[in-house]
Amino acid sequence: MRSSFKITRKVLTSTLNNNSVQKRNYTELKNILTKQIPEKQAEIKMIREKYGSQSLGECTVEMAYQGMRGIKGLVTETSLLDAEEGIRFRGYSIPECQEKLTSAPGGNEPLPEAMLWLLLTGEVPTKEQTEGLRRDLMERSQKVDPKTIEFIKSIPNDLHPMSQFSMAILALQKDSKFAQAYHDGVHKREYWIHTYEDVLNCISRLPLIASIIYRKTYHQGKYIASDPSLDWSADYAQMMGYGGNKEIAELFRLYLSIHSDHEGGNVSAHTTHLVGSALSDPYLSLSAGMNGLAGPLHGLANQEVLRWLKDLQKEIGDREVTKELLTEVVWNTLNSGRVVPGYGHAVLRKTDPRYTCQREFALKYMKDDPLFKLVSTLYEVVPDVLTKHGKTKNPWPNVDAHSGCLLQHYGIVEEDYYTVMFGVSRALGVLSSLLWDRALGLPIERPKSVTTEWLKKHLKIQQ
Repeated sequence: MRSSFKITRKVLTSTLNNNSVQKRNYTELKNILTKQIPEKQAEIKMIREKYGSQSLGECTVEMAYQGMRGIKGLVTETSLLDAEEGIRFRGYSIPECQEKLTSAPGGNEPLPEAMLWLLLTGEVPTKEQTEGLRRDLMERSQKVDPKTIEFIKSIPNDLHPMSQFSMAILALQKDSKFAQAYHDGVHKREYWIHTYEDVLNCISRLPLIASIIYRKTYHQGKYIASDPSLDWSADYAQMMGYGGNKEIAELFRLYLSIHSDHEGGNVSAHTTHLVGSALSDPYLSLSAGMNGLAGPLHGLANQEVLRWLKDLQKEIGDREVTKELLTEVVWNTLNSGRVVPGYGHAVLRKTDPRYTCQREFALKYMKDDPLFKLVSTLYEVVPDVLTKHGKTKNPWPNVDAHSGCLLQHYGIVEEDYYTVMFGVSRALGVLSSLLWDRALGLPIERPKSVTTEWLKKHLKIQQ
């Protein structure tokens, strides 16, 4: 990792005070970042100078052919995934985030505004800081060009919602502060300042464009205005048409928080980082990341799970859902050459804590829901069957095994839309990481690739 420039606190403060883009008062969040950036730069400079030649591990032929799994080749500050305990956001587990991050009045789930603050700064925000960020995001969300809104509304409804979402993000790009500043010749030490504006502007507007896509695709274009008094999640829910329901608002807060980040190597995070490393602005980078999220092996996985669950319900019919019956069904699935969707993970070797917190939500609010009962009983059956089957490294459920049944329970039944909600959440993590990429001056990503012929010669394989 190479840091191409150094920022002193004095220079940063001077730059901020004189920057023509920022005439309004700076938020506390930006002030904290202004202090943190030179400190982090100095830390990374020391690490590179003292330990830059040390190895992080080996790279095998198998890794090169199998998706680079296990290769330690990226530094992403926002989260770390442990195979045994799952994701930690800036060092905090999901239960710790649920305990420490600010929740809405009368609620228990963390506000994504608080999660965003944590991802950006590594600090748990106070209630007042969380509210200040909520107001800032809401103010920014109201400033979308009406022509951009009309363009998004004009996107054909027969396009997949994720295609519409990617296009809508690109439509927001015309207002990119970073792209304009780069065009005007901004010094590289100021990149992060303009990236910061793009990151918060983009995140603030995602619920709006995502809800427009939902309403025009599934509800005859009957749009619902934003309510500036609501938090980011609750406003998203009400613009989709699910306002006034405290349980749905809580579900959105949980969903949008836990899907926000999952280390830097997954497809959506890595793609956003990769495209951003070319100094593509946050809108271009996020849109690219969302195209990766739309893949069946990434963000579309929750749809695969839900469809399998519904097929399973049809197969079971009126029979009682028992562990014995599901054991038979799961074995039949495996013996027919199919997989059990929602189980296993590329890194995790335990139950995904994102699954666990969704299960806890369901037990609290919808324990008698038939689809949840099926999901819950499968949790008692599938790991044992997969272990006996012997072909799965991780037999435990991941986040996708549960999210669909929660959304279905509350009437959000449009499966093709689920990945858009995932994308709205994932933006919190990947754009926070992108801000730090620019703050630290990380270079364009360019790993070395080889051919099979090169490998044969390197390994001295005889023809």
